[in-house]
Amino acid sequence: MRCTRVLMAGVVAAAAVTVPATAVQNNGLTEVRAVAETAPNWDDEAGGDANADDPAIWVSPTRPDKSVVLGTLKNGGLTAVDLTGKQLQHIATPSAPVEGQEPGRFNNVDLVQNAVLGGRLRDLAVVTDRGRDQLRIYSVDRRGADAKDKLLTDVTSAKAPLVFSKDTTEVQDQRTAYGVAVLADPLGPLVAVTRRSEARVGLFRLVADGAKVTYKPITHWDFPTSFKLRNGSTWSPCEDPGDRPQFEGMVFDQSTRTLYAAQEDVGIWRVPLHGKPALLEKVREFGRPAAYDETTEECAPTGPVTADDGKHLSADAEGLTIAYEHGRKTLYASSQGDSTFAVYRLDARGITYRAGFQVVDGKASDGVQHSDGAAVTTKSLGARFPHGLLAVHDGENTPGDGDREGTNFKLVRREQLP
Repeated sequence: MRCTRVLMAGVVAAAAVTVPATAVQNNGLTEVRAVAETAPNWDDEAGGDANADDPAIWVSPTRPDKSVVLGTLKNGGLTAVDLTGKQLQHIATPSAPVEGQEPGRFNNVDLVQNAVLGGRLRDLAVVTDRGRDQLRIYSVDRRGADAKDKLLTDVTSAKAPLVFSKDTTEVQDQRTAYGVAVLADPLGPLVAVTRRSEARVGLFRLVADGAKVTYKPITHWDFPTSFKLRNGSTWSPCEDPGDRPQFEGMVFDQSTRTLYAAQEDVGIWRVPLHGKPALLEKVREFGRPAAYDETTEECAPTGPVTADDGKHLSADAEGLTIAYEHGRKTLYASSQGDSTFAVYRLDARGITYRAGFQVVDGKASDGVQHSDGAAVTTKSLGARFPHGLLAVHDGENTPGDGDREGTNFKLVRREQLP
């Protein structure tokens, strides 16, 4: 999502509540409600310029009720919360390497568990530092929520290279590491990373550097920035001047080692590690002419909907996450433009749309608008989430605080989802 620069301001844990597993249908969408949320984050100096963005779920192998949700807060760093939404630990972003350069800015996060690196068994969180164009790697303490403020330890090697930039001068252009997805691999976890303002996805491998962790590039994919339409014309998504249609939300299908990646103004791609990428699902705005308005600094439509447009996602196509259950795989995708989520069945042929849902206001929290990241698990996490958990970013947390813009993360019971 393109948004202005955006610590947890005080932590407010949601009270334990009981909600029915059944859900209401409204205009063809299932309405679900969160049972917990994190404290509000405020996009101003007093709030540490914090803006929630992307969650990941660490599942405790021994005490599921001690599982933890991680969440990026951009300039506000990284937060770790328990299953009530209460903050356990906060990690600040790195400062600028020298005066006049960009400080750290944490954009997305993903996890890999039971990775063997340097002869050590580790659970690792990988964060894209968009400000400094690096990956930050954190070891997760297996005590989970019981570890409290010692849950995450930075194990990033001092030798960690820039992800996309040639040098620190190019880093200042901020065409840097953006979205992230991690795949377990016997030779070391593979990490897909998108590049901000570009149509590129890079593939990296985590490698041990003594007790620390670094990474090395493996390959990259460059995706189209223009598309042939059915009427024979060529269409390019409208972007800010100088930008290309970027990717952010991604997820690996761990069983087939296939990457699913959301190109925000285009749709969802399937990307085999060895093979040709394919565009599987388009956004509703696909093929629609639009022009950048310098006054509003937004893209405005200049023509009608075309026969090429999609049906279920409104740009931006954002967070992707996969649920594995009873031999089935379900892909959830954030339709940020209309504040809904699309549900797809995932199989060897591609993706098939099944349903849609909204996270609406409930007793424990407000609903979800303009969601960026999402993460799901179908594993039982104890009494609060007996059938699994969906964690999602809320781009408009309410109530606000006067003119302050609030964001946070919502926690939803998996059994409510279609």
